[in-house]
Amino acid sequence: MATTSSVRSKGQMLYRYSVNLHQSSTRRFSESSDKGWFRSLFVHKVDARKDAHSNLLSKKETSNLYKIQFHNVKPECLEAYNSLEAEVQTRLHQDQDYPCEVVGSWNTWYGEQDQAVHLWRYRGGYPALTECLKKLNNNKEYLEFRKERAKMLISRRNQLLLEFSFWNEPSPRPGPSIYEMRTYHLKTGTMIEWGNHWARAIKYRQENNEAVGGFFSQIGDLYVVHHLWAYESLQSRNETRNSAWLKEGWDVNVYYTVPLIRSMASRIMIPTQSSPLQ
Repeated sequence: MATTSSVRSKGQMLYRYSVNLHQSSTRRFSESSDKGWFRSLFVHKVDARKDAHSNLLSKKETSNLYKIQFHNVKPECLEAYNSLEAEVQTRLHQDQDYPCEVVGSWNTWYGEQDQAVHLWRYRGGYPALTECLKKLNNNKEYLEFRKERAKMLISRRNQLLLEFSFWNEPSPRPGPSIYEMRTYHLKTGTMIEWGNHWARAIKYRQENNEAVGGFFSQIGDLYVVHHLWAYESLQSRNETRNSAWLKEGWDVNVYYTVPLIRSMASRIMIPTQSSPLQ
């Protein structure tokens, strides 16, 4: 019959063996999972830069400034609103004295209902925006349009945006398409890091010509990013997004960008008849 001391000795040996086995397994797991979590802290480190992120991330060859408008329309007025807005947009397009152009106009299909979204481009940046506003404020027809439009609205808001240098510049499309605007509210101070990751990741999302434009806010809600995508249908959207996960590298982008996000939203939008993006 085993003595108490021999049982205790065997128990201590088994305990030391299990500890050593656990430590060995832990080391092997750490080494096999991309050299451990500690290594991952330094994989995509962004160097500190002494410049505004607008200068680092926006396109240098153009001086485009964008404005996005969100108009919440009274449900019974949406059709009349679309007609009135289309008429004014057409006039501004035809008048060369106004340095602005509408890039796209949509009604939200899934998301906030009875909402109109307009994306404007000012070629020439802030001076072009200022010039356009001055002229519109002296345009009696436009002022009457604003009064009439105000009767149809519940609320409205806008933002001034710059486009990311690594995205396509939005250009007219024949359609028919549905559009998705994915809006990300980032943690303060993370815009450069976001841009660094997406500069690599965008190549995974251009296979089906779905990438329309990418923008970040300058005035209005700050640290906001808008990605605009086009799809043939909701089914096409689902298949295109799923195919991205089959490409090596896409999962890495998601892994490193998700922690940068405070909140996010998705709108599925239908182009209005007058929208250059169809």
